[in-house]
Amino acid sequence: MIIKTGKKLYQKAKYLYTDTCHMLGLNNSFYNKARGNRILIYHGICKQDHTRFNPIFLKLKTFEAHLKFYKKHFNVISLDDYYQQRFSNNKFNICITFDDGFANNYHYVLPLLEKYQLPATFFITAINEAGYDVLWNDFLGIISKYGPATLLYKNELYKKGLYDKYIHIKNGISLIEKLRSVGFEEKAEMMELLYPLVPFKNNKNNDDYWMQMTGQQIKALSASPYASIGAHGYYHNDLARININHACIEMVQTKKYLERITGNEVNSFAFPYGSYNHEVVQKAKEAGYEQLLAMDFHFEEDHTDPTLRERFTVNPFISTINQQYATINKRYE
Repeated sequence: MIIKTGKKLYQKAKYLYTDTCHMLGLNNSFYNKARGNRILIYHGICKQDHTRFNPIFLKLKTFEAHLKFYKKHFNVISLDDYYQQRFSNNKFNICITFDDGFANNYHYVLPLLEKYQLPATFFITAINEAGYDVLWNDFLGIISKYGPATLLYKNELYKKGLYDKYIHIKNGISLIEKLRSVGFEEKAEMMELLYPLVPFKNNKNNDDYWMQMTGQQIKALSASPYASIGAHGYYHNDLARININHACIEMVQTKKYLERITGNEVNSFAFPYGSYNHEVVQKAKEAGYEQLLAMDFHFEEDHTDPTLRERFTVNPFISTINQQYATINKRYE
């Protein structure tokens, strides 16, 4: 406990030092000398209370601060340019990506991209075609936040644990972790059974935190010169954990769905949860994807695969300046 507390205090002091140096203008040489490239992962954008249901959302004002910084100090390029290695030799190069297809990307992100004239790629599921407007994991996150302290699900008892996750009282496995290893039918059953506990769709103040883009919004987004569309699975299943034949079908169907809506070829795919294996990669290539986006690579040979790229997840708990330091250094203090 003492060691953990000491690390946290050191981290806070380090972040404070970086912010102070920036305010004093002492960091300019660091930005000017920075070279290299990075693909960044964003998810949801909201106006306030960005940690209401999960730790991956960013406040709108914070995201705009990021864009202002990128515009001033970095060279922002499209995903296609990143793969073609069209990098600047005079600035640090970044590529902006968004996962999960939240409607807030259409409402808040697109106007800012057009305002600052910066490109981004959006990785979207086909969940709307399946008749849903929320991803199963976001649904469970909301239920976990607002639901009862204990939950009886399929005759098994779960209790709220760390970050309000429902944890099985006997085996210690969270409900969300268990459902990652099953197909969508069981996830759909979960949503039907648990929604009456927390009918969150009746509260419009929550819409920004879960609502998916409609087909019309996806089409409008793709029409912008600053937005490109990639696939993110049909149901947002963990493709490395489900049946490989089902994973293959998902990747093919998602591609067809997005191409039908946008009228453009979709050749990029971001693995949900950053999860993949050799079979998933091979099936993605067979489905016609030429750009495969992970988080951290899982295998040594991934570094030499021309289709695969690593990405760096944005941290919503630190300042804009500390985020840029982490982006350049590819690590959080």
